[in-house]
Amino acid sequence: MGRSDERRDAVFALYQQEVTGRSLDSVLEGLGPFSTELVQGVDSVRPELDGLLSDHLEGWELERIAPLEKNIMRVALYEMREMEDVPVEVAIDEAVELAGRYCGSQAPGLVNGVLGAIAGEKETNR
Repeated sequence: MGRSDERRDAVFALYQQEVTGRSLDSVLEGLGPFSTELVQGVDSVRPELDGLLSDHLEGWELERIAPLEKNIMRVALYEMREMEDVPVEVAIDEAVELAGRYCGSQAPGLVNGVLGAIAGEKETNR
């Protein structure tokens, strides 16, 4: 299974956890190693990720974003911030692709805009 598939699995596991209230351990069952790393990583820094996302959602509140879109952005943002072996552009492209495949027609633009703004800010601060 490739990283793209494992990203998708991580997003869906985090989505299930958020929507159903399932425990972290139960959503980790059957996931591959990269998916598991992403889920555990996102879970460990979720408040920081949500704060960053909230700061870049112009005219929106994080609570109004659909859970699937939120978790797509959380996974990508985690990769952008914490995983040196994943280029920022790859994290964003993968997130936009997931949003295009599994969310509404407006989602890819939202995901790209928010993550692009965060990436641009990160580059400016280097």
